[in-house]
Amino acid sequence: MKEILIGSGLGIIVFLVIIGVNVTPLLFIVLLAGAFYFFMHMQNPVKFDDASSAARKGSQIRFDEIGGQDSAINELKEALQFVLKPEKISRMGIRPLKGVLLVGPPGTGKTLMARAAASFTSSAFLAASGSEFIEMYAGVGARRVRQIFNDARKKAKNQQSESAIIFIDELEVLGARRGSHDSHMEYDQTLNQLLVEMDGINQNDNPRILLIGATNRADMLDPALLRPGRFDRQVQVGLPDKDGREKILQIHARNKPIKDSIILKNVARETFGFSGAHLESLTNEAAILAMRENSEYIGEKHFSEAINKVMLGEKLDRKPSNSERERVSIHESGHALISEIINPGSVASLTIIPRGGALGFMRKSPQDDQYLYTRQELETQIMISLAGAMAEETKYGDRSTGARSDFKQAWDIAKEIVESGISALGIVYSEAIPGETLYEECKSIIANLEQKTLSILQENQDILYSIADALIAAETLNRNQMVELINA
Repeated sequence: MKEILIGSGLGIIVFLVIIGVNVTPLLFIVLLAGAFYFFMHMQNPVKFDDASSAARKGSQIRFDEIGGQDSAINELKEALQFVLKPEKISRMGIRPLKGVLLVGPPGTGKTLMARAAASFTSSAFLAASGSEFIEMYAGVGARRVRQIFNDARKKAKNQQSESAIIFIDELEVLGARRGSHDSHMEYDQTLNQLLVEMDGINQNDNPRILLIGATNRADMLDPALLRPGRFDRQVQVGLPDKDGREKILQIHARNKPIKDSIILKNVARETFGFSGAHLESLTNEAAILAMRENSEYIGEKHFSEAINKVMLGEKLDRKPSNSERERVSIHESGHALISEIINPGSVASLTIIPRGGALGFMRKSPQDDQYLYTRQELETQIMISLAGAMAEETKYGDRSTGARSDFKQAWDIAKEIVESGISALGIVYSEAIPGETLYEECKSIIANLEQKTLSILQENQDILYSIADALIAAETLNRNQMVELINA
C-alpha cells in the first residue's frame, strides 16, 4: 500500500508539471510532511523485551540452573525478600531495596540471574540494554526511561502480579558520570530521569518495582546512582571457581552424551579463568567435534580440542615451512619441559597446529585455582615464559620473533614482583618508582632467570629434542605422551 501511494503521488506531481501547474508549494508541503513523519517514527516507543510469554511456555530460568555463582545468588535472594515478604519487611521497619547492581565480567550470568529473580518472585519482567535509551534527539532517552517503568506497572497488572522487575544491561551506557559526554546533554537528561524514577519507587506501591542493573564497568557509573536509596546493593558476579565450573559444565552437558563423568571434572580443572559463556561454548564445540567424527559419545579428546578452539580460535589453513615447524616445535617443547621440571603435572597438552595468531601453544593444567603468588611462584612463571626462546637458543644459537609475547608476559610478571614489594627494592609505591629504577630491577630479575632457564634446558637437552621430534611427527601431544618422553 505504501508503494502504491508513493507511486500515485509521484504520478500526480509529474502530471501537474506537464500541464503547467507550479508544484513548488506542493513539494514543500510534501517534504515537510515527510520530515515530520520521519521524526515521529524515530520517536516511536521502544518495544522492551517481555519475558512473560516465554515464562508461560515453561522456559523460565531458575536459580538452580545457574552454576558457579552460589554466593552471588544467595546475596540476590536476600535482596528479593522485600518483594516476596513486604509485610514482614514493613513490620521490621526495614527500608526495601530499590535497586540491585550486578557487577562482573561478561559471560558470568548476570542476565540469567535477573531472569531467575523474576521467576523466583513471580514478578513481571522487562529487560532492556542501556544503549536503547540513548538517541540523538533531546528528550527521547528520558521518555523511554519513563516508558519502561510505566510498561512494567502495566505488565504486572495484566499478569495480576504484585511486583515487577526491570533489568537494564550495560548500565554504564545509560548511567555514566554526568559531564563525561561533551557532545550533548542527552546522556545527562536520561540519567537524571532514571534517578527521578528510582526516587519515586515506594514500598507501598502496587505493583512493587525493583530495578536490577548489570555492568562490567562499575567505575564508570555516576555516584548518584550508587548512593544508598538507589542501587542499595552491589552483587559481585565473578568468574567461577573450579567447583563452580564443574557445576556449569554439568548443567550444559545434561542433554549431551558424555562418555565419562570424570571428564567434566578434568575439564573444570583445566579451564581456570573461563566464564559461564566460555564453558557453554566449550561443551557445544565438543559436541560438534564428536558429531563431525560420527562418534556416539563426547570424549576427552573432543573436550581437549574444544578448549584449544575456545581459547585460541579455529585451526588456520596456512602451513608453516618445515624450518618454521621445527623451530616452533623446539620453542613449545622448551615451555613444556621447564614447566614439567619445575612444576610437575602442570602441562595439559602441546601443539604446533596454528590457531588464531599463534603457531603453537602449550596449554597448562593447574591443579587448583590460585589467586595469590609468592616470589618463587612468579619466578617460575617467568622461567616458563622464557623457556621457548631459550630452547631455540640451545638448538639454533639464536632466537626468533615468536618469543615476543612471551617476553612481554615475563616483563609484566617481573613488574608485578617489584610493585608487590617482593623484589630487592623492598616495599615500594608503584607510582613513585622512577622509570629507570623499575627498568633496571625488572631487567635484573629476568636476566638471572634467563640464565637459570638456559642451564636447565642444556642439562636436559636430549629430552628437549625428543619432545620436539615427537611433536613434529604428531603435531599434538597430550599429557600422557609427554610424560612418557620425559621419563624415557
